[in-house]
Amino acid sequence: MASVERNSRVLAESAQELARSSDRVEGAADRRTELAGDRTVLAAERTYAAWVRTGLVALASGVGANKLLEGLVLPFMIRLTGSVLILFAAFCFVAGVWRNLNPVAPPPIPQTRQLPSWLLLLVNGFLALVAVSAMIGIVFGRAD
Repeated sequence: MASVERNSRVLAESAQELARSSDRVEGAADRRTELAGDRTVLAAERTYAAWVRTGLVALASGVGANKLLEGLVLPFMIRLTGSVLILFAAFCFVAGVWRNLNPVAPPPIPQTRQLPSWLLLLVNGFLALVAVSAMIGIVFGRAD
């Protein structure tokens, strides 16, 4: 009889330990999911920054192509090169916002705050406007 009582007590303690362990594992899984959401938000911001950085370099290259290529190639080639680079810059500005606002899969709910959509649209809209202005300047500017 004492053996049965001892075995039942050991079984009850084992069940309680299993329940506590299950709660810890569930809590750890929830925390990993939260951290995955944060990593997803931060990765999206890095990707957005890469699009903008690439666009700014292409914009500067397109504007600088006028002086850099002057006297080396025909004027229409200079305008074409500058135009292509500036169009690529505008594409990068639009694509950066598009990719940030339309993710492939919905991320887990993050604790990290995301950049506001209106701010992304405002900044990249301004950069795209600068790119269009530079494009107009290259296409319709005077050829020396």
